[in-house]
Amino acid sequence: MTTQGPRIVNLADTPPNQRRGGDLRAMLTPATVGATSGFMGLAILQPAERIGEHYHPYSEEFVYVVSGLLEVDLDGETHELRPDQGLMIPLNVRHRFRNVGDVEARMVFHLGPLAPRPELGHVDTEHTGGAVQEPPERAGAAS
Repeated sequence: MTTQGPRIVNLADTPPNQRRGGDLRAMLTPATVGATSGFMGLAILQPAERIGEHYHPYSEEFVYVVSGLLEVDLDGETHELRPDQGLMIPLNVRHRFRNVGDVEARMVFHLGPLAPRPELGHVDTEHTGGAVQEPPERAGAAS
């Protein structure tokens, strides 16, 4: 295994993924920076946009709300998320996010550890109707 040094990745250089709803940017991943313990990105949701329900069988997900007003359903129970709040989602907990405010919402996400194979890292439980694009796991991320 090659050891890689620190890397800076610009949001503008990260391709958008709208497959699950919203605009998901997997920024620091095995493919982009050689990460081995997990990956990090930014979710951007316009008013009324959502990220469809899914779960992670191998990873915990950590979320930090930067801006906007979100609701998250955790195994069917709705919770409000505001700026400067963090959330830890355990393994196998079904979750979906909705922007319920009238401005763009941004949240940072981190998942770890990585799944044994990228295609195993994320299980969709509903179709969001978003544009079908290559999911981050094909780019080396697990979600």
